[in-house]
Amino acid sequence: MQRLKVYQALWAMEHGRAGEPQPDFADSFDRVKEAGFDGMAIDLGALSFAQARQTVPHFARTGLGGLLTGFPRSIEDLRPALHLAKDIGAPFVVVIGQVMPLSVAGMIPVVREWLRLAAEEAMPIQFETHRNCITNDLFATAQLLDAVPEMRLAADLSHYVVDREMPCPPPADLQALIGRILARSDSFQGRVAARGQIQIALDFPRNAKWVRLFRDWWRAGFADWRARAGAEETCVFLCELGPPDYAITDANGLELSDRWAESLALRDMARALWAQTG
Repeated sequence: MQRLKVYQALWAMEHGRAGEPQPDFADSFDRVKEAGFDGMAIDLGALSFAQARQTVPHFARTGLGGLLTGFPRSIEDLRPALHLAKDIGAPFVVVIGQVMPLSVAGMIPVVREWLRLAAEEAMPIQFETHRNCITNDLFATAQLLDAVPEMRLAADLSHYVVDREMPCPPPADLQALIGRILARSDSFQGRVAARGQIQIALDFPRNAKWVRLFRDWWRAGFADWRARAGAEETCVFLCELGPPDYAITDANGLELSDRWAESLALRDMARALWAQTG
């Protein structure tokens, strides 16, 4: 039977309150486990490699599944992330590639080299749709997908909403491009954006249209994934609501919404959408 596993990002467990210590790894892992998430994702953009290695015992201790996001600055820089992913039992590594040629023609050999390295290490990779990396732009990424058929994605659609300053609803041409992204995505990330803001509160009335848009995209992505995946495969949905500067704050630096409560709401939304597509 096909399965959905919902992960929480360790980065999302950070708070944005100045002067207060951040929760330690043990507390964060315990809280995520007790809340019924299936796994925890660690992010080498938020942690040093040494800090990330300190999380390894907590995966074994809690039984949470592992996931890793790497930010390689060269081809070979990806290799240590692939090794760490094995240590935490990750099914794949999400790549936010920091080698960024200006042209699509220049991007193609970079993507292929990372894919070659992943195959050499027997650890699959998915390229996250993310700003400030090799998949920064929706249009360029669509061309990359045509040029490298074996390239798979981790869909964080919030970045392309901001990247293209999409209206809601998006015009047909942008909807079609998002459909192409979803058709090549093997995992999905939970964050809702608006055309000028990367992360918005889920329950503000003015944001309801954006929540509906992302919910529709995730439902479509799940349905597409189910149609092409094997009967015993597992899909991953990652709740990744970042602290400030991702989270919007008031004049006093206080966040406008409760990100932990929103992570739980995203978890439940993903599971409901998955059931609908079944």
